[in-house]
Amino acid sequence: MDQHAFERTLQRIPGVEAARVVMNGHGPIEVHVLAHPGKPAKQIVRDVQSVALAGFGMQLDRRIVSVVQIAEGALSGGDRPVVDDITEHIDGSRMTITVRLIWHAGELLGSATGPASSTTRLRLVADATLAALEQGLMKEASFAVAAVGTPMVGSESVAVARILIVSEGKERHLVGSALVFADASQAMARAVLDALNRLVPGLRRSGD
Repeated sequence: MDQHAFERTLQRIPGVEAARVVMNGHGPIEVHVLAHPGKPAKQIVRDVQSVALAGFGMQLDRRIVSVVQIAEGALSGGDRPVVDDITEHIDGSRMTITVRLIWHAGELLGSATGPASSTTRLRLVADATLAALEQGLMKEASFAVAAVGTPMVGSESVAVARILIVSEGKERHLVGSALVFADASQAMARAVLDALNRLVPGLRRSGD
């Protein structure tokens, strides 16, 4: 079992800020989760068990899962943008998706417009998320959504976004993913952020 892949997947559970897994030769012996308040701790434990089973084929004893819930402002220091809202407006055959991100207590808005079709919606969500994120980044790098998809991994659907970055004449591709729970649009927006989360602190505009 890939410990780091498991930790990254746990961190994509809504409400979870951080996760650390202690392993022995046979698998996890401790799972520590830092979460925002709002969702009952028992539900977070069940979510962790579901992710372990669906994503990694592993039965996880609830007794090894520890959940600590801390007020949102005390968690990450604001260095990771989070999805606050996604809205949709349809005008005839055209659809506009607007994504609102919260970063360092500020609001970033981005929109994307295209055909009003279910086949294009998640691409528009990804484009709008990237447009919002770019509002808070320096202009030295250019970004584009190269591809999106929602493949099945085991019995679960996963939102996947491949992001192209061009900086100093060089191209780089990064991939992010997020488990789809009730809302594929939210998952796609999180997948875009997942692809870029390691880079955005260093690219943040000074003074924002």
